[in-house]
Amino acid sequence: MALRDRALELLIETDAAAKTAGVAALADACRAGAVPLDSGAVLKAGDAAIPGRPARPELVPPRLVGRRSMATDEGRAMLVHALAHIEFNAVNLALDAIWRFPGMPDAYYTDWLRVAAEEAHHFTLLAAHLRTLGWAYGDFPGHDSLWEMVAKTSGDVLARMALVPRTMEARGLDAIPPLRAKLAQAGDDAAARILDVLLRDEVGHVEIGNRWYFYLCAQRGLEPVATYDALTVQYKAPVLKGPFNVEARRQAGFTEAELARLAHA
Repeated sequence: MALRDRALELLIETDAAAKTAGVAALADACRAGAVPLDSGAVLKAGDAAIPGRPARPELVPPRLVGRRSMATDEGRAMLVHALAHIEFNAVNLALDAIWRFPGMPDAYYTDWLRVAAEEAHHFTLLAAHLRTLGWAYGDFPGHDSLWEMVAKTSGDVLARMALVPRTMEARGLDAIPPLRAKLAQAGDDAAARILDVLLRDEVGHVEIGNRWYFYLCAQRGLEPVATYDALTVQYKAPVLKGPFNVEARRQAGFTEAELARLAHA
C-alpha cells in the first residue's frame, strides 16, 4: 500500500494507541524504502470521519476546558492532558497533509511523515506521563481549535502551510518555554524534560511548514508576506500575540522581515 493511502487509513483510525503505533511503523517502513509514495493519486476518504478520534476526550469550547493551576496535582495533570491533546491533533494534521494534497514533490510527503512520527512520539510521552499522575488521556475535556483551521484549509495546500504550521503550530514555539518553567517550578521535572523534546522538534516542524510555504509562493509567483496577510484575512486566522520566542522562530525559518513585524505586533 502506498504512503498516502496508509496515511489516510491512519488518519481515520479512532484508537489513539493504534494510530500512534501505526504512524511509527509507517515511518520505519518508509525509511527502509518499503513504501511507495504515489504522490499523484487523488484519494477519497469515503464516508469515514476525518479525523478519527477516540470517544473521549469530550470536545468543548476553549473557555470551558478548565483552569490548570500548578498548585494542585489535578491542575498539573490538566495541563499535561491539554498538551497531549494538542499533540494528538498534530498527528492527525500531519497525516492529513500527506493524503489530502496530491502532486507535491516526494520530499513534501516524507517531511510530513517525519512530523507525524515525531508528534506521535510526543503524544506517547505525554500520555505515559499523565498515567504516572493518576489520569489518562480522555479524562479531561479538550478543544478543537487546531483542527478547525486544518478543516478550513482543506482546499488549498498553500493556505494549509501558511495557517497551520507557520501560524497555529508556531504559537507553540512561544508557549512552550513559559509552560516548561511552570512545570519545573511545580517540581515536575519529568514533564519539563518532555517539553524540551517538544520544543526541539516543533522548531523543525514549523521549519517544514515555512519551507513548503515559500516553495509554493515561488511556484505560484506570489510575494510571501503579502500573501500571508491576505490568507489570514480570508481564513480568519487568529491574531498573533506576544511575547514571541524570536530565536526559535528564526531557527524555524521565519525571515528577519517577518520577525521585525512581530516585534511591532
